[in-house]
Amino acid sequence: MSTRDSWRHSWGSNHAGGGLAFGGTSAWGIGGGDTIFRVLSGTSQRQSKRRSTIISGFSEDGIHEEDDVSMYSERDVNLPPISKAEDWALMPDVKSYAERGEKDNLKSKKLGVTWKDLTVKGIGSDAAFNENVLSQFNVPQNIKESRHGPPLNTIIHESHGCVKPGEMLLVLGRPGSGCTSLLKMLANRRNGYAEVNGDVHFGSMTAKEADQYRGQIVMNTEEELFFPTLTVGQTMDFATRMKIPYHKLSDQHSHKDAQQEYRDFLLKSMGITHTSDTKVGNEFVRGVSGGERKRVSIIETLASRGSVYCWDNSTRGLDASTALQYTKAVRAMTDVAGLTSIVTLYQAGNGIYDLFDKVLVLDEGKQIYYGSREEARPFMEELGFICGDGANVADFLTGVTVPTERQVRTGFEASFPRTADDIRAEYLHSNIKVMMEKEYSYPQSDEAGENTVDFRTAVAHDKDKSLPKNSPLTVSFAKQVWACVVRQYQIVWGDKPTFIIKQVATLVQALVVGSLFYDSSTDSSGIFAKSGALFFSLLYQALMALSEVTDSFAGRPVLAKHKAFAFFHPAAFCIAQIAADLPVLFFQVTQFSLVLYFMVGFRVSASAFFTYWVTLFAIAMCMNAVMRAIGAIFSTFDGATKLSGFWFSALIVYAGYFIPKTQMHPWFVWIYWIDPLAYGFEMLLSSEVHGEIIPCVNNNLIPNGPGYNDTNFQSCAGVPGAIQGNTFVTGDQYLQAFSYDHSHIWRNFGIIWAWWIFFVALTIVATSNWKETAGKSGFLVIPRENANKNRQLLKIDEESQIKEKPSARDALAPANSSSSSSMDGKTIDNQLISNTSVFTWKDLTYTVKTPSGDRVLLDNVQGWVKPGMLGALMGSSGAGKTTLLDVLAQRKTEGTITGSILVDGRPLSVSFQRSAGYCEQLDIHEPTATVREALEFSALLRQSRDTPREEKIKYVDTIVNLLEMQDIEHTLVGRTGAGLSVEQRKRLTIGVELVAKPSILIFLDEPTSGLDGQAAFNTLRFLRKLAAVGQAVLVTIHQPSALLFKEFDTLLLLARGGKTVYFGDIGDEAKTLRDYFARNGAPCPKDVNPAEHMIDVVSGSASQGKDWNQVWLESPEHKEVSHEVDRIVKDAASKPPGTVDDGHEFAMPLWQQLKLVTNRMNVALYRNTEYVNNKFALHIGSALFNGFTFWNIGNSVQDLQLKLFTIFNFIFVAPGVINQLQPLFIDRRDIYEFREKKSKMYSWIAFVTGLIVSEFPYLCICAVMYFAPWYYTVGLPTDSNTAGAIFFVMLFYEFVYTGIGQFIAAYAPNAVFASLVNPALITILVAFCGVLLPYAQIQEFWRYWMYYLDPFNYLMSSMLAFTMFDIEVQCNDSEYALFDTPNGETCQEYLAPFKAGIGSRTNLVNPEATSGCRVCQYRFGSDYLSTLNIDDYYVGWRDAAIVVIFAISSYAMVYLLMKLRTKATKKAE
Repeated sequence: MSTRDSWRHSWGSNHAGGGLAFGGTSAWGIGGGDTIFRVLSGTSQRQSKRRSTIISGFSEDGIHEEDDVSMYSERDVNLPPISKAEDWALMPDVKSYAERGEKDNLKSKKLGVTWKDLTVKGIGSDAAFNENVLSQFNVPQNIKESRHGPPLNTIIHESHGCVKPGEMLLVLGRPGSGCTSLLKMLANRRNGYAEVNGDVHFGSMTAKEADQYRGQIVMNTEEELFFPTLTVGQTMDFATRMKIPYHKLSDQHSHKDAQQEYRDFLLKSMGITHTSDTKVGNEFVRGVSGGERKRVSIIETLASRGSVYCWDNSTRGLDASTALQYTKAVRAMTDVAGLTSIVTLYQAGNGIYDLFDKVLVLDEGKQIYYGSREEARPFMEELGFICGDGANVADFLTGVTVPTERQVRTGFEASFPRTADDIRAEYLHSNIKVMMEKEYSYPQSDEAGENTVDFRTAVAHDKDKSLPKNSPLTVSFAKQVWACVVRQYQIVWGDKPTFIIKQVATLVQALVVGSLFYDSSTDSSGIFAKSGALFFSLLYQALMALSEVTDSFAGRPVLAKHKAFAFFHPAAFCIAQIAADLPVLFFQVTQFSLVLYFMVGFRVSASAFFTYWVTLFAIAMCMNAVMRAIGAIFSTFDGATKLSGFWFSALIVYAGYFIPKTQMHPWFVWIYWIDPLAYGFEMLLSSEVHGEIIPCVNNNLIPNGPGYNDTNFQSCAGVPGAIQGNTFVTGDQYLQAFSYDHSHIWRNFGIIWAWWIFFVALTIVATSNWKETAGKSGFLVIPRENANKNRQLLKIDEESQIKEKPSARDALAPANSSSSSSMDGKTIDNQLISNTSVFTWKDLTYTVKTPSGDRVLLDNVQGWVKPGMLGALMGSSGAGKTTLLDVLAQRKTEGTITGSILVDGRPLSVSFQRSAGYCEQLDIHEPTATVREALEFSALLRQSRDTPREEKIKYVDTIVNLLEMQDIEHTLVGRTGAGLSVEQRKRLTIGVELVAKPSILIFLDEPTSGLDGQAAFNTLRFLRKLAAVGQAVLVTIHQPSALLFKEFDTLLLLARGGKTVYFGDIGDEAKTLRDYFARNGAPCPKDVNPAEHMIDVVSGSASQGKDWNQVWLESPEHKEVSHEVDRIVKDAASKPPGTVDDGHEFAMPLWQQLKLVTNRMNVALYRNTEYVNNKFALHIGSALFNGFTFWNIGNSVQDLQLKLFTIFNFIFVAPGVINQLQPLFIDRRDIYEFREKKSKMYSWIAFVTGLIVSEFPYLCICAVMYFAPWYYTVGLPTDSNTAGAIFFVMLFYEFVYTGIGQFIAAYAPNAVFASLVNPALITILVAFCGVLLPYAQIQEFWRYWMYYLDPFNYLMSSMLAFTMFDIEVQCNDSEYALFDTPNGETCQEYLAPFKAGIGSRTNLVNPEATSGCRVCQYRFGSDYLSTLNIDDYYVGWRDAAIVVIFAISSYAMVYLLMKLRTKATKKAE
């Protein structure tokens, strides 16, 4: 320990035991120890500067490190406070937390991170293949490629560094250089990487030892993952509740106070207290703005009260002022609490950069600089690079390896280091490296040892005493469960529509089915109906549970994040889900039971009703657990739907209703024993028929009718369990025929709950093992069929490893850069389209309705964009920038717009939306298209119909060259992680709009957010180039550096509520703008970025309490702008328009749209192997299962029933496929609605047609895949007439259910909603198709319309008619009606009247006998079919034709519902 440290140590121990924890073992738990002394006495900055100026070996004050420091003791106390974030508004709160912690003698939680020789490798090369439907079966190729094993690529190469408590490290690098991977290593997250070598120490602990402290070493990732329906307040409530220290501060009355105090502090720290009651939201759920959501993600991470924080690009989407406030907050907490903060940032302004202690620069995984912040710029300048005045130093450091971005000092042209390896070599020989290496022994130092002991003590002190010693969690398991339960209810309540749909659907189902089986009789005909109603009661609960699979994937990323923060044990979450199920299912089952039970006319006794109710409740709970377990076990949604669809049909078939237990084949009977529905069905049936006497009636009593009244000469037929010769069957005989027993009821009840416990346990185990995905990301994906076009990506030749990097976007290269452009600038300029139209808006107000009344989002905004002008639209997060762009571009479908929006002084034309380019903030693209395909698609559909195709394609080449995308034009867009990087996506978004040749202007919403400094600069330089050609460009922008801000001509500055603060020229070096603010009392300091200063003035610390909107309205500039808008409009209206409207809503005629869109959808499905394989697997699996379950059916009466059920079972291939098809449809629809519809690319008719037609080839293959394995194993007639007819009907059924699935998806707001509507619709169709209840027994109200509207009815009728009409029925011995005749008559004589009437379809096998007459219920299949309302063979072909009509009409419904959903956009009134 140095002299100063030992002196400080003794000071600490003499004063209140030296313990302070800046709340986190206290209100905060962010560690802190003796930091209070540093903060309050003011050595903190000197200490950090002392670390920074290691090079000289002197501290800032010039006192040598080893000097005696006693001379400090007197003057230190009166020193001014010196944290770099001293001016942060909440610094006093932070310090007061620290002082309170000190009073309570709390230990510090300081750690620090040190790493040496850290090398990280990931699986996968720079590019991977995407197989298509055919290439995946190329066995030789697969074998050849699998022999080599996946290549490893080095993500980080020999990195090293040390960040001590109280220090902040800035990690810089371009996208793809390994910054995120380095942060993951320093946050101890190693999942998903192939190899990690080297030492990482946290304090004095190794990475392994630090595993149990994962809640203290936390990382804030770039993605914002939340439950969108929770409010900001609820989200933060939950996060802070999970980290309340067990021992609260002495001045806090309760744990609740501690939690609320901390929550309020966090909300205040990021300035989002006002959003507390607003939903967090996401792309599809309206909530807080993007910048506010980012801030929620920051404070949620702070809520974890960690010691080591890694922040991955946490300022993305924040405006400059908020980004600076955020960095100050982290600085303040780091200084006061002795945290260790490691941050990666893109586009970090100098104000932010100066807050750090150390900087580490990565380039393609190689560490080219690591040292103090002060030394970084001089080091690079000494190598010969120039950092321009006012340039962002952070951008300068990452740009030195890029030829187009670096500037080289005169005299260094020959000697400067050209590549990352060259700079690294210079660094390895520098003094800086030698000085930094001295810190690498920190983990072995006494200071680190003491800190780590204190850290362990403090963490144990915070932890609830009931938790195991090595648990990373903080609060007791009971509190975790309680918090999770509360949150689960909030999620349910926040998503009320889903909850209401479920309950209304349940009530409707119960009413419909209750009325279908209304008042069933207690005789033999009623017993079949009642069995159907009981089975249906179970089926509905199981179908409702299917949506759990979809739900399970919706919340998974959030849970993985909370697990990493050590908020709760996964078991707590699973228990919370169950707790939330209880009241919901209680209500669902109760309303279902009350309605259905008494409508059907089940046994009226309390015990029977409650047995029914409790069975349904147990089954509903158990099936939810089954589906949740399936969701938890699988890592992909496709895998889970495959199993859930298949398992669902297995549970239904083996429940004991379709096939009695006695007739199950031995190879599948085990399914019966593990099927909760089977135990439920036995309970329900036993409870209903036990102790009853069931008389045989109608065709179950032979003979019957006039003259046959003596029961001694009648017999039951076709009633399971009936003794031959009896005219009734007892309930227990009936049960015995199925090998059921009334005494099993409560045994079965126990077994169902045992299964429930098993599946819950399985869910908990699977959930505990969920991994965050990592490692193999950031690679390009090449479609297999484009392999030859991408040779350059697959073979990175040896020389290129040594050469310089290819220039980033040479076309955008600065004029003085030495690189030669890939295309002559003039050629490009000639090909780019110029524009002569002026765009103006005046008095624009936009109001939306909210629950609390009307809310004004834009308030009398005015301005213009002229050709050749690059306009910036700025304001703090939530000021209405995106809203204004949406309104100007005619993208809003809700709310009221007033004011005028004019082009050339005239109202907007019908073709405006496609004549203006709009680049959305979210880069939404078809993931299975290649870059080239996406660009060509846009060009072909949006350029004028008069332009020849060749010319359009040629223009695409121009834009590909301009955007420098030649090397990636044949790779897939993909999804985040596998596909284009953020920056490449952004370029594609711009490209897709440019190839459309927008003739009026181009809107861009945040084109630079998420990009690094260079990419942002290139993007803007490129927009500048467009403006130079005469294009009008309007851009919203969040954090422009001074360099970027220079590129703009005009600025429209908005304050919260969409109020204007300034509109007009920016001026050279922002002179005009600076003068305006200086004149109004807010001058911009000389070296401050004017863009940051303005935002600060409008919304931040420099606002001086003024209403800047009022200042603007009273200014002469405002009057001038109003006059100018009027003058421009008048002037433009008097001249001919700059652009001529062709009068077409869409550029291309409908037929061309249909061809292009259908082709794109075909390619998309062809490349989507996961989806297609899933479809195939479901069909083959279900067919084999159905075939072997009903293996080789004979021709007895019972077999007729089995044939009915095997055909009925075919219907159940639909739910699984529909569940998988809808998310895909909705994804495609979102792409269409969010981007393509709004830019009038193509009509909704083309969209629907493309989606429908692209499925056709796969549906035909699916029909074959089901037909072949099933038809011949079941033993149906093999003649080609029958087989062909059956195949025809099966083929059209594929179209029918696909149409049904698609029309539900067409109107559903999201996939979860669709998955709730499916069971409701399918159960109704199943109920009315004449299987669960024969036609004659359906209530008259339904019989004459619902039965005839049901496509499943026609499917069943046609397939039954083709397969069974002509077969000869051969009764088994037990199936005959056996009775004697009176008075010695022969059987034939006795039965003559019966055979002439009701019994004409029965078969008497011994007509001459005088006793023991044997009568079979049916002679031919046609006799059995007549009971199902199939009276003639032609019915088969008639109904087959009707199935075809249903296929057409279900597709027509897709068009209809899509049309109803497609709203017109709002125009200004």
